[in-house]
Amino acid sequence: MIISHKIRLDTNHKQATYLAKAAGTARFAYNWALAEWQTQYTAWKEDNTQPKPNQMRLRRQLNAIKREQFPWMLEVTKNAPQMAIIQLGAAFKNFFAGRTQYPQFKKKGKSRDSFTLTNDQFAIDACRIRIPNLGVVRMRETLRFSGKILSATISRTADQWFASITVDTISNHLLPAENQGAVGVDLGVSALATLSTGEKVVGAKPHKALLSRLKRLSLSLSRKVKSSANRHKAKQKLAKLHARIANIRQDSLHQLTTDLTRRFHIIGIENLNVSGMVKNRHLSRAISDMGFFEFRRQLEYKAEMRGALVVVADRFFASSKTCSASGCGHKVEKLPLSVREWTCPDCRAVHDRDINAAKNLKKYAVSSTVSACGGEGSGSRCKPKVKPAPMKQEFNRKLDLG
Repeated sequence: MIISHKIRLDTNHKQATYLAKAAGTARFAYNWALAEWQTQYTAWKEDNTQPKPNQMRLRRQLNAIKREQFPWMLEVTKNAPQMAIIQLGAAFKNFFAGRTQYPQFKKKGKSRDSFTLTNDQFAIDACRIRIPNLGVVRMRETLRFSGKILSATISRTADQWFASITVDTISNHLLPAENQGAVGVDLGVSALATLSTGEKVVGAKPHKALLSRLKRLSLSLSRKVKSSANRHKAKQKLAKLHARIANIRQDSLHQLTTDLTRRFHIIGIENLNVSGMVKNRHLSRAISDMGFFEFRRQLEYKAEMRGALVVVADRFFASSKTCSASGCGHKVEKLPLSVREWTCPDCRAVHDRDINAAKNLKKYAVSSTVSACGGEGSGSRCKPKVKPAPMKQEFNRKLDLG
């Protein structure tokens, strides 16, 4: 099982300068390789006798010229430019497979500063990591997982540096699901998640809570002179606030998804068209603030690690319009978003819109599990293939936004 642990680094000014220089070298190598790839690919299309570009050939080409043309690359670890080109090769592989868009050039200040180290280029000793050409850097905590260390990605968020260490381990740090049966989860804006048990979890909504401060700092940044020290300070303040908003959202989602996968063995959710939902200008900010895609991503990998099963209902499944009363199943033709409670015209049952949808999602998940596995609750237990983010995983509906 391959998982990663993201740990904050305690850097001094000299160390932060080196990490920024290494990240800049990786960004330059990525852009240089992308430009060379485009040039060589155009030449290959015009003349098939020319070599077709690949990451291995580009790495050798850069190694042959960097001492003369880019001597400053030698000041940082050799992994920074080499791994950047390998990542470009993976990006083109995904593009030609139809999984991603065409790789784009990275712009300083617009893309995340990061570089990757292979396992033979760094060492970890308790709360310290040794980086080539730099030395020992303190970490805020020890590595949680035991096993073979594969790589480490050093990245910057606002003014803080982090090391994301990937480990191949045979141990599972998450306990199996308690198997309290099945549950349906309906995602929404007023409440992040409504469970078929009747529970409603209000989302943290950090962007909404901190919007006034965000506007004030954005306005302050726009008033600063370009390239001035004051503009740099204002930019750092704004970046810190954006990081705080993202951290609050991530923490609330981790608490919720951990609680669900710990309690239930079968979880039914909807296949939401988030990209289409955010086109509604009245709800786009609120929808983005909830993090629906991240909720599903966390839920799926945690369920897989715990041996639980996530069943995703079809995008056109009428969970809200269908009566969830036993033996009814009547479907109304229209149900506007403004209608939060409705009465079934057949059985006269009164439904809360969100709870009714969650109950229908639970029925869908149970029926799908029975038809696919031959018995209710007989979900598969397979080896997890995704890595969890190392966030605090405790369920708490109240978050401090102060």
